[in-house]
Amino acid sequence: MTLPVYEVYAIKYGDRVGSRGTIFVHGDPHDAPLAMDYFVWVIKNDERTIVVDVGYGQEEGERRGRSFLRCPAESIKLVGADPDTVQDVVITHMHYDHAGNLALFPKANFHIQDSEMSFITGRAMTHKALRHSFVLDDVQQMIAMLYGDRVVFHDGDEDLAPGISLHHVPGHTRGMQSVKVHTGRGWVVLASDAAHYYESLEVGTPFLTHENMFQMLEGFRRLRKLAPSDAHIVPGHDPMVLQRYPAPSPELEGIVARLDVAPPNDARHLPVSPKTSNF
Repeated sequence: MTLPVYEVYAIKYGDRVGSRGTIFVHGDPHDAPLAMDYFVWVIKNDERTIVVDVGYGQEEGERRGRSFLRCPAESIKLVGADPDTVQDVVITHMHYDHAGNLALFPKANFHIQDSEMSFITGRAMTHKALRHSFVLDDVQQMIAMLYGDRVVFHDGDEDLAPGISLHHVPGHTRGMQSVKVHTGRGWVVLASDAAHYYESLEVGTPFLTHENMFQMLEGFRRLRKLAPSDAHIVPGHDPMVLQRYPAPSPELEGIVARLDVAPPNDARHLPVSPKTSNF
């Protein structure tokens, strides 16, 4: 069977500047600032459009010191998608910056791992350190979607559609999932927060926020097995994504990256971050 081919886009809707000490385990807080971008992703062809994650709302983002450059739901219109008609949204995990705008997709079903839902509604949330990145309103909204028959559960690795599969990569959260997409350049893996930065993949630097350190580190290896090469893995928050991949048009430069188009040959030589890990 011939698999369908999809276009894949990363759309930046916010950003912040932190430091290695606030982003990586054992990062030096005296280092130079380290930027973090916030994305939603769109997978599309003539037959279907699938959105991956829905971003945060302006109030929650600004409360946490993040910029709000554009509404994540409205931003998908930049690549020809419409939040009012999208029928499938993958929620890679329930952190505030990935699950904060469920209501802005009125016709969508939301795809989530069984283990993520049990994580955000179970004993783990009695620990403030674990629930810090979740928002009660988002959790309640997802439960409302469940009772409205709009949640589709997945248990581990499963196909979502021809040429699109979901892969459980726990560590950052218990139900973290990444998305593998068949494109014109082969299989592309949208890591989301299974790997926040290229450095995590290339050096093994662990992200500060995690439920299980070992599973997160093993997840970096898992992502590399899922993809035909490192150049086919797209991390979840690295500003380098917008530098490595072309924009679909000049006016979208610095806002949208087209991920189904191979990055320039010299992209792999770009630095991953100011310095390697001392972990």
